[in-house]
Amino acid sequence: MAADEMVMDGLDLLTLEFWIIYHIVIAIFIAIDLWVAMRREELTFRDATLWSIIWIVVGVAWGGIVYMLMGLEALGLYMAAYLIEKLLSMDNLFVFAIIFSYFAVEAKIQPLVLYIGIITAVIFRALFIYGGILIIEMFHFSIVIFGAVLLYSGYKLTKERHVSIDPGRNPIVKMARRFIPITDRYYGRKFIIRNNGKLFFTPLILVLITIETTDIIFAVDSIPAVLAITTNFFIAYTSNISAVLGLRALYSLISLTVLKFRYVSKGLSIILVYLGIKMILSGLEIYTIPTTISVTIVMSILIGSVVLSLLKGDGSSQSNKSI
Repeated sequence: MAADEMVMDGLDLLTLEFWIIYHIVIAIFIAIDLWVAMRREELTFRDATLWSIIWIVVGVAWGGIVYMLMGLEALGLYMAAYLIEKLLSMDNLFVFAIIFSYFAVEAKIQPLVLYIGIITAVIFRALFIYGGILIIEMFHFSIVIFGAVLLYSGYKLTKERHVSIDPGRNPIVKMARRFIPITDRYYGRKFIIRNNGKLFFTPLILVLITIETTDIIFAVDSIPAVLAITTNFFIAYTSNISAVLGLRALYSLISLTVLKFRYVSKGLSIILVYLGIKMILSGLEIYTIPTTISVTIVMSILIGSVVLSLLKGDGSSQSNKSI
């Protein structure tokens, strides 16, 4: 993309010290949110809404730093990548709710598991984004493959009106149950206990394994979507981290309300298909859609789907997401 070349001058400012400070700040944000979650067993609807807004403001505010470092076009890329990842994360949280329900995890324990999952998600996303960019740079035709993945993801999203998942069929969970000594009940927030001199894992380890493996599967959709917008590591990575921040509060908000924008998932499927076509056209060197036009299309579809949901009203509920 032209924008990716234009923002490289801004990347000269990103020293090792910058990245260290950035991740320290992210760690502080995560610690604050976890501290808030651990203080009380469940967030109220008001608190969940407030903290969700706070983390969205933080994500948007980081866009201001992107603008100061790299300019207006880079800001557009960041916001498009951030919004898509945020929407994909929202859909994923419904699946996490199913996992917690399946394993009968108490509400007061869920934030800890979510945050361990978030921290590892940060690591996985850094590796996946860097690896994806490296593959595209080494094998340009791989863009076509990424585009095909997005086309399939968009098509799949239009067909799947119900999320069907059985954590008990997760092969890694099955393997863990076979080879790891696991207790038959939870022991608060403990993952490991000592009983008669022997170490045992609690069922919480199975919950964490399921969350982690599910998140890796989700990355198959989200990472190509971000790379379809930009192959600039700084923008792709920080937009993902900004979107991941506050998932705990967003999860609480989703679990407390039946409201779900009816047309957002449809809009997201259209975006994935569009980004898939965009990557394929670019990979085959048929046509490269200008960045400004691409960002405008993505933002218009997102805003249009939200507005249409508000105008039409919404009757969908969390109950639609069943095991």
